[in-house]
Amino acid sequence: MDVSLVDVAPNPSEPLGRYIQRVRDSNRLTQLELSIKAGIHVQTIRKIESGGTSRLSQKGKSGLAAALGIPQEYLDAVVKQTPIEATGALKFCPKCWTPGTTLDPMWTSLRSKYCFACGTTLRDRCGSCNEPIMSLKFKFCPYCGESYKQT
Repeated sequence: MDVSLVDVAPNPSEPLGRYIQRVRDSNRLTQLELSIKAGIHVQTIRKIESGGTSRLSQKGKSGLAAALGIPQEYLDAVVKQTPIEATGALKFCPKCWTPGTTLDPMWTSLRSKYCFACGTTLRDRCGSCNEPIMSLKFKFCPYCGESYKQT
């Protein structure tokens, strides 16, 4: 994940196409690279970004969220033109997460509290200093230097 979730939160009344393009640009991805990472056709990306559609299938939504490193709730908020709920959406399993990889979309769901694979409590704060985790670009907490990964 290259950018923090604060940087890619949807703006009020931002169209879906503009939002996808903004987040894609912040991740320095081309339309083709995004389509490959998301597992959807490049023409679909072009159609979304040009404003040709304002809806997403479940497969498209989950693929785009994973490829862009954002919670699916952000895409839901943009499609429905509603504000996002204040949440610690940047949650991960300290045992299963591999630093440098994107978060599993199931972890970032508002309802997720535990890892679906191992049952560990999901973390949205540093385990050492309890500061909120704003980005997983790095594998260490910028406040105390402790690793986010549990050994």
